[in-house]
Amino acid sequence: MSTVELNKNVIQITAEDRALIKAVERGLPVASRPYAEIAKQLGTTEQDVISRLQHLMDNGAIKRYGVVVRHKELGYTANGMVVWDVPDDRVEELGMCIGKYSCVTLSYRRPRRLPDWSYNLFTMVHGSDREEVTRKVAEIVESCGLQNIEHTILFSTRRFKQRGASYTEKNYTPAAEQKTANNKSAKLRLVK
Repeated sequence: MSTVELNKNVIQITAEDRALIKAVERGLPVASRPYAEIAKQLGTTEQDVISRLQHLMDNGAIKRYGVVVRHKELGYTANGMVVWDVPDDRVEELGMCIGKYSCVTLSYRRPRRLPDWSYNLFTMVHGSDREEVTRKVAEIVESCGLQNIEHTILFSTRRFKQRGASYTEKNYTPAAEQKTANNKSAKLRLVK
């Protein structure tokens, strides 16, 4: 792709867009009309907030907009990452089949790391205990026709802070500025 073509895909983020991103990146307000609440904070309308978010998603400025579920608070204390060794030509089909279950919150493809790691489909299954997760996985295997597909359940042993990405922290420094300030190579760092 040429530079001209790449530049056509770049969108300009306005100060209003940055304020909107900052307002939603920590989560939506718990309210019957969360976008109206955000609109009040920003001095605009609910429809403007919704339209601008849609525009930012349509143009790729926001790649993913979703929910962070706090499973433990909902009574799901067992979490199993099920890794599957699915034929490459069936990953999308089987990932969609597995992903339709309400106990599954993630279903995504990852590259194999041969020779040690042959798994290429990852799904997170939640339950009230490990036995329930195991039963749910057995149901998924039966329903989706995965009897001959190698898989294993990796149960979580600890829980880490759950939240989405943060781009507007006040101590955030772009990599180029970091490099100049630090004379070492630029490093990405996790904003907590």
